[in-house]
Amino acid sequence: MPKIPIKKMRNFGIIAHIDSGKTTVSERVIYFTGKSHKIGEVHEGAATMDWMKEEQERGITITAAATSVEWRGHYLNVIDTPGHVDFTAEVERSCRVLDGAVVVFCAVGGVQAQSETVWRQADKYKVPRMVFVNKMDRVGADFFSVVDQIRERLDANPLPIAYPVGGGDELQGIIDLVGWRYLRFEGANGEKVTELPIPDDEMERATELRQTMYEQVAQESEDLMEKYLENESLSQEDLMVGIREGVKHYLFQPVLVGSALKNIGVQLMIDAVVDYLPNPEEVHSMNQFALEDTLHQEPIPTHPDPDAPLRALVFKIMTTPHGELSFVRVYQGTLRTGDQIFCPNQQKKERASRLVKLHAMQQTAIDEVAAGDICAVVGLKFAATGETLTPENNQAVLEGITFARPVISMAIEPKSNQDKEKLAHALAKMEREDPTFQRHIDPETGQLIISGMGELHLEVLQHRMLDDFKVDATVGKPRVSYRETITKECEVRGKHVKQTGGSGQYGDCIVKIRPMTDEERATGEEFVFVNQIKGGAIPKEYIPAIQEGCKAELTRGHVAGYPVIGVHVTLVDGSFHAVDSSEMAFKAAGQLAIRLAYDKLGVQILEPWMKVEVESPDEFTGNCIGSLNSKRAMISETLNRGSLAVIRGEVPLAEMFGYTTDLRSLTQGRASFTMEPADYKAVPQSMINDIAKKS
Repeated sequence: MPKIPIKKMRNFGIIAHIDSGKTTVSERVIYFTGKSHKIGEVHEGAATMDWMKEEQERGITITAAATSVEWRGHYLNVIDTPGHVDFTAEVERSCRVLDGAVVVFCAVGGVQAQSETVWRQADKYKVPRMVFVNKMDRVGADFFSVVDQIRERLDANPLPIAYPVGGGDELQGIIDLVGWRYLRFEGANGEKVTELPIPDDEMERATELRQTMYEQVAQESEDLMEKYLENESLSQEDLMVGIREGVKHYLFQPVLVGSALKNIGVQLMIDAVVDYLPNPEEVHSMNQFALEDTLHQEPIPTHPDPDAPLRALVFKIMTTPHGELSFVRVYQGTLRTGDQIFCPNQQKKERASRLVKLHAMQQTAIDEVAAGDICAVVGLKFAATGETLTPENNQAVLEGITFARPVISMAIEPKSNQDKEKLAHALAKMEREDPTFQRHIDPETGQLIISGMGELHLEVLQHRMLDDFKVDATVGKPRVSYRETITKECEVRGKHVKQTGGSGQYGDCIVKIRPMTDEERATGEEFVFVNQIKGGAIPKEYIPAIQEGCKAELTRGHVAGYPVIGVHVTLVDGSFHAVDSSEMAFKAAGQLAIRLAYDKLGVQILEPWMKVEVESPDEFTGNCIGSLNSKRAMISETLNRGSLAVIRGEVPLAEMFGYTTDLRSLTQGRASFTMEPADYKAVPQSMINDIAKKS
């Protein structure tokens, strides 16, 4: 494979709410770029990017799939991500390594629940993005309403650079405001793009929209503003430069439109990816990825230089029928087949046995991958998701990836002794693949518990165990992952003194314990420990042991045995014994301090709440609201969207098991809903005893 200049590369993902048409868009990208000679349809279970059996049967994307295509002399790495909230980790890790994103919105549904989530994920990793309003062929499609929703609900700055002529069954074509032309997409698969003059009856609206576009682009540059004020317009070249700079610096998001299913507008979208999304070199110049020197604790900037020392990030691990693949983004240097590399976090040596480029599940072997590019590596044994690959003699650690904690659990056990070892192997593989999937042994019951992001997440994993790993297992009913927290503060002394024959144990610490502030919680931390020891009251080598002891005790809980979160501990004083003190003694002192403090801290149980959005025909709105109210929901708004009512609010996860069936029976199967994690909230007093008994 020839070397690709970094300026000719684009790494972008397609992200959206479930059922907005992401995979359909991806399939058209593959087809129009010549990567495939046949369009794979999601509704037929034949989509190239949905290669898993579960994806084909359910018609949804479950795991992010990657491919590489060429367009106008540029090399595009494309990642198609899931839209369902249970698989949000796939979007999270994809956003971490992307240089740009195409956010797909349904022209009828507009900004939906998961749209907000993926937009926030792109904000978190500072991903430049553009918008594709899809499904303009559907009845009720409204392009300009979607643009308004993006502005209002996402606090974004959408910039329409194209708009549709007609909509629904009357969708005729697209006005390209930058190229100032009317495009018709004809032929068996829309492959023939015909350029026509803008129709007279569209000229007034097109002129108005183009003027607005001039003003919005010109505002972002003094040079462009000067040209605009002189001529009251901008040349097409100036306009394209201005849009590119605006996207690169997160100032606005170009909005395109079409219908992927009807093969309308996709070529214009791929052109926009090449013209407006930044290349890897530009992303580096805007946003240096944090590096930490593991030897000297000094930050080191990365440079997309293929000759510099290797810095690569493992962002996804996937088990396939052909073995385990590690998806890697190279930020600096060059990774070659057979290279011996190092994983600083694990302090383990690795070998890149084979490098491959992926087209969904099809693998093409390559010899090397340089800075700015993405590939999959065969042969890594230790590197987990979010870890860095470097040379052993030049170690550094890239900023990792943070994932949401599981919110739902269930017990699992093999149906036979023969399956016991196979089950352990399968769960270990899936836990390595998926950072939001966890397993542990319940210390009281001895049961094996698996945890994930939702019912569908665990159901898919259960089916994978049977299909991929040939393990037959029985699972219990889903259980909510409750938490505990504190509401008061106190100061307490934990003094562990034990004298036996010979040397004894002596650990003594005084800690202040308080609830974390909202700002501290916003960082995602669940426990904060601060050392304020002065004058050497406790030797510094014992401080980590106290922290470890406090943390260990908090994981056991107090009221019902659930982990205690949102706790800030400050070590203020203590004492030690020159002979009897040890790390073990101070760990015990930390645990004792937490145990003694519990009764003063006002511990309460928390339960996960979910943001919920129900879409229902108008006539069933009352039924849906009544059902949600019976589930302790807090309804925030009800909107009309054509003939549909949209009900938004928050509801406890514990009340939502089996809600799909309930909603179908209430609405004759015509309503749908989506959920995503919102926050943990206090459990009503009347429920605490029941929860404590069940735990």
